[in-house]
Amino acid sequence: MSNTYKMVTLIGTSPESYEAAIDNALKDASVSLRNLSWFEVVEQRGRVHEGRAAEFQVKIQVGFKVEVS
Repeated sequence: MSNTYKMVTLIGTSPESYEAAIDNALKDASVSLRNLSWFEVVEQRGRVHEGRAAEFQVKIQVGFKVEVS
């Protein structure tokens, strides 16, 4: 049984919120990555359009368990 984890950096976006941006990144990553275990928010930023927040962006580190045969 492996106790080794790998970490990747993802950037999620959403027009709604930072939370939705995180969820979008994790949902998309789970299509090709298995055993997602945790995430850490590294950076938050956004895009401004006409004086309002138009897009929320988050950079997250995601850890997942390495599968060993």
